[in-house]
Amino acid sequence: MRFISESSDKRTNCYCVLDDNGHPIAGSSFQEVSKEIALKMYSAMVTLQIMDTIFYEAQRQGRISFYLTTIGEEAINIASAAALTIDDVIFPQYREPGVLLWRGFTLQEFANQCFGNKADYGKGRQMPIHYGSNKLNYFTVSSPIATQLPHAVGAAYSLKMDGKNACAVTYFGDGGTSEGDFHAALNFAAVMEVPVIFFCRNNGWAISTPTSEQFRCDGAVVRGQAYGIRSIRIDGNDALAVYSAVRAAREMAIRECRPILVEALTYRAGHHSTSDDSTKYRPLDEIEHWRTRRDPVSRFRKWVESNAWWSDLAESELRSDVRKKILQAIQMAEKAEKPSLSNMFTDVYDELPSNLREQERSVRETIERHPENYPLDVPV
Repeated sequence: MRFISESSDKRTNCYCVLDDNGHPIAGSSFQEVSKEIALKMYSAMVTLQIMDTIFYEAQRQGRISFYLTTIGEEAINIASAAALTIDDVIFPQYREPGVLLWRGFTLQEFANQCFGNKADYGKGRQMPIHYGSNKLNYFTVSSPIATQLPHAVGAAYSLKMDGKNACAVTYFGDGGTSEGDFHAALNFAAVMEVPVIFFCRNNGWAISTPTSEQFRCDGAVVRGQAYGIRSIRIDGNDALAVYSAVRAAREMAIRECRPILVEALTYRAGHHSTSDDSTKYRPLDEIEHWRTRRDPVSRFRKWVESNAWWSDLAESELRSDVRKKILQAIQMAEKAEKPSLSNMFTDVYDELPSNLREQERSVRETIERHPENYPLDVPV
């Protein structure tokens, strides 16, 4: 009689390429990255960082209702996106705007969504940061945790049936692994043998719940093995490691028609959202350590500079140009007309049912009775 041990004393190794100073680690293999791709990756990481800072400030000024940053997770966003193709279908959580940025979503499109104006593809019906783009194969963000995982598996099954040279990719946090959808999705994907990449951002905190209260096992990576899924743990703050691992995962997923689980160890250096104050549940020196000594943008810049591909002048010009463009996008989005009230009731039914017609009538009557409480620039 022999019981399987509840947890191994030996932790799963973490794949990394660059040390904290941007130097390649001896003996660590990685996918070659051209100068063009490396500079595009770095520029996108900087753009994402600046965009987050400015939009966060805009929320604090009361100009938008909500925001959520990717501070500390820029490498996960950009490097993973760089390793994929536009045909790969993305099912994001809410901390992957960098994937959209890499695929060509403009700063103006980001601003339009956050301000919910007439140019917003969601017609103002979603919270800020709930982006989506049919053109870029990026499904609209949904707030409920882990609900996108089964959707990604279904999409991957469709890709398999159609014989497409593409995979589905879904992102989620460590907290998402405690949801039932995570387990259902992994089991379905393994049994049906579909080309999907499960990308877990293990950033240490599920809002205020630390990973020590999320897992009794060795993180998320061993859960993939339990379901019969090939898995890897990587340094999520190492852009080269993320790029190399996701590119290899994509090739295996498509060629062998199998699911892959990637656990990226990182740290949420910002608050969970503008509704959170993370200093209430974690020490300031911990946050500062990750912001300064383990910052993925700085680490990748050091590697790019070591190849003589970057300079202080280029850095200054990039940051100045990005900041200017983001501020212009915000000004335009803020001044743009809001969506018509009728958009609240469309895009679901071909013919509006009686209960929605009644709701629309009630809303319009309320606005007419109390015009002083509603902005005049909202078309009704």
